[in-house]
Amino acid sequence: MTHAPQIKVPATYMRGGTSKGVFFRLKDLPQAAQVPGKARDNLLLRVIGSPDPYQKQIDGMGGATSSTSKTVILAEPTQPDHDVDYLFGQVSIDKPFVDWSGNCGNLTAAVGAFAINGGFVARERIPENGIATVRIWQANIQKTIVARIPITNGEVQETGDFELDGVTFPAAEVQVEFMDPADGEGAMFPTGNLVDDLEVPGVGTLKATMINAGIPTIFLNADDIGYKGTELQDHINSNPEALAMFENIRAHGAVKMGLIQSVEEAASRQHTPKVAFVAKPSDYVSSSGKAIGAGDVDVLVRALSMGKLHHAMMGTAAVAIAIASAVPGTLVNLAAGGGDRTSVTFGHPSGSLQVGAEASLVNGQWTATKAIMSRSARMLMEGWVRVPGDSFEL
Repeated sequence: MTHAPQIKVPATYMRGGTSKGVFFRLKDLPQAAQVPGKARDNLLLRVIGSPDPYQKQIDGMGGATSSTSKTVILAEPTQPDHDVDYLFGQVSIDKPFVDWSGNCGNLTAAVGAFAINGGFVARERIPENGIATVRIWQANIQKTIVARIPITNGEVQETGDFELDGVTFPAAEVQVEFMDPADGEGAMFPTGNLVDDLEVPGVGTLKATMINAGIPTIFLNADDIGYKGTELQDHINSNPEALAMFENIRAHGAVKMGLIQSVEEAASRQHTPKVAFVAKPSDYVSSSGKAIGAGDVDVLVRALSMGKLHHAMMGTAAVAIAIASAVPGTLVNLAAGGGDRTSVTFGHPSGSLQVGAEASLVNGQWTATKAIMSRSARMLMEGWVRVPGDSFEL
């Protein structure tokens, strides 16, 4: 029996925010994977090391968490006045599929740096010292994102003293602006309500705010499902019954939001929607041992990603939190004290994060103008990834 040799594909391994992933230029992918489809999905699955029944991704670049099982494909811009097209693929850990239904806000911070280093941004638009503005077309959700990248001596500055809870070491600050972050194809609140009664068999009827901003998200009150909002990962991720409950809520919420037609479809759409629960501020100790005081934050939020409680907060979910907090009457807004606000500081398992947001009522419907947050990014490794040559064949 003959075996196909490995091939090597140019790639860069980058951290963005509290996530990391494998970045590719579209033109560097094997020809069959340069278009959407099974060949591309199979290639990315093999790169990351999925599907893995052991859920460790030992034979790939993934880190066996939703934050580290990620891929990015960058290409020449298809939209005028943009620098780069950004396509994100969330790779399932134990199942053979790649979810293309949403964005990764954390990795967006790394897209700007990659675009500059990769030659997507015209040299005359990069200052010798200062801030380079990179306009990104997020191809999954058809939205514009603006990343402001610090430049020193004509090069991307990655080191610095900006600290981000959920990331061990400081780095340079990258400001990311999500423009018009609400779903452009439908209402920001798809049911037409700021708060709904969500009926979930086996769980009950729950108050829920369902929003399409940043990423489709279902917000619940923590005490309605038996939590305080101060929980860390192990509290929930070590409890199969809790995870099954959240997946049940997610599936029924997705149907109510119009994202899927039946709860059975939720299994093939793991990336969206997200489920999060909120609570009024209280003291807790983060996963790093850092004390978070009730006076340090406006609201407590815990969110699940790919079936597990996230170790910090997804960037896109942070946008959803900020926009929801800016709309009086949502569960997020009420937990944060109610009223009008243009920014929110929320507590998550790794610490806290401040996000700015703008929302307004136009012709009886709420709309979001933008959300702004600071992240950081760093190139971890560059070169080639190697995969068996027949791993992505149809």
